Amino acid sequence: MVAAACGPPPRCPGCRARARRVHSCYERRLAERPLSGQKLLVRLRVRRFFCDRSGCRRRTFVEQVRGLTERYRRSSLGLKTWLRQVAVELGGRAGERLCRRMHLAAGRTRLLELLDPPPVPERAPRVLGVDEFAFRRGRTYGTILVDVEAGRVVDVLPDRTSETFAAWLREHPGAEIICRDRASAYTRAIKEAAPDTVEVADRWHLLQNLAAAVEKTCHQHRSCLRKRVDEVTSRIPEAPPLMQLPLHELPRKPIIDRTRHRHADVQKLVAASWTISAIARRLHLDRKTVRRFRDTDLDQLLASANERQPAGVLEPFKPYLNTRFTESLGQVSGSRLFLEIYERGYRGSRQVVRRHLTALRAGHAEPIHADIPSPRKITSWIMRPQDTLPPELERRLLDVRIACPDIARACDLARAFAFAFAFAFAFAEILRHRRGFLLTEWIRQAEQDAPKPVGGFAGFLRQDLNAVTAGLTLHWSSGIVEGHVNRVKILKRTMYGRASFDLLRTRILITP
Repeated sequence: MVAAACGPPPRCPGCRARARRVHSCYERRLAERPLSGQKLLVRLRVRRFFCDRSGCRRRTFVEQVRGLTERYRRSSLGLKTWLRQVAVELGGRAGERLCRRMHLAAGRTRLLELLDPPPVPERAPRVLGVDEFAFRRGRTYGTILVDVEAGRVVDVLPDRTSETFAAWLREHPGAEIICRDRASAYTRAIKEAAPDTVEVADRWHLLQNLAAAVEKTCHQHRSCLRKRVDEVTSRIPEAPPLMQLPLHELPRKPIIDRTRHRHADVQKLVAASWTISAIARRLHLDRKTVRRFRDTDLDQLLASANERQPAGVLEPFKPYLNTRFTESLGQVSGSRLFLEIYERGYRGSRQVVRRHLTALRAGHAEPIHADIPSPRKITSWIMRPQDTLPPELERRLLDVRIACPDIARACDLARAFAFAFAFAFAFAEILRHRRGFLLTEWIRQAEQDAPKPVGGFAGFLRQDLNAVTAGLTLHWSSGIVEGHVNRVKILKRTMYGRASFDLLRTRILITP
């Protein structure tokens, strides 16, 4: 397309005086958006004018066509808008591939140069949400700040330290309510830089922490559940006699050996008065992993590691295999057992049967017991609203409650906050109906009579009582912040870790 600028004389961009004399003319070549699938090039003839004002630093300047040209740019403003949107949504390399399909001449570098971060408001929003996200999980983290009322990202910080967040709060005053999780760094920053703001602890994180405490309690009472099931099974006249299998030993699996070595290393450094953070750096572990290996017995860690293998297709046929193994005094072959259970519906491989037979001979096979729900499954029953729990699951949960004296006491006291399960029901009611005024009494009862995991959870709530009470009373939460964290994860994965923090921050701020 050939065109020529023919408007009235423009104003000087330096002194804003209108030009009167033409200096010269020349041709600009502008890339434009494709037309009917074909590349479009605009050959635009423009004029250069004199600036006759003596005080102006410019001697000449070129006229610009409104809506089409821009100084120094070799593409039209419409094409620039297209390319910028491609860069916002896809980034560099993916955007370059799309531009080739759309017949647009744009490389990844040119696309990324079009991204400029929007300015950060001078004042913080009234309701500010803060949360962390991982640049590299377990290694480096950043902080995302969100306007909860408007639902948009305000700023992104390069780390999650309290000093960086406190400095941002001082530079951007105005926040009245800050929604956060239970990270201690953000709490210190808020108390230091904005002590008058109302802190709101996120309800979802509170429920998650409670579920973790209940699940840990279920782990501690798993032996009680096992004992209860064995007692009930032994009273049934039709129950088969117990099989005399070789003494059970933990198998030599990599996860078992790794658990032993890791527990020994952590305990050795703890005995040498190392801190949890120092141990985590030394052993390249997460701090929560170090704390678990410090506070948990080795037998419980080994049992948990041994139970991580999911039940396979052989699980329903193990009682039959164990019975045949005992009757034959260990002389039956794996191929024969495979044919016998294949006639009974087994559709797995022959090698799985042989491995189980080898484990029986070596004493590594787990004895067959009645079905016992896992701690995680029990926790899911507890954390669900009682009116949504099916009758069958409610009956199984009742069996779990009466499996040991502590749970029996909880059933007697019902909703009186006597055991972890009753505590969970009561706290869930407080959380779902936002009855924060009941929290103090709940904490007092939990610290007196609850098991250690739930009592520790109550102690943490007392340390952050004001924020937790606000989270259980006000309707504000960090839900919108978590949504933006998920969006950040998508953006981070599309950039494959090659981009700098500045580019990632720009894409986070300008992506709708």
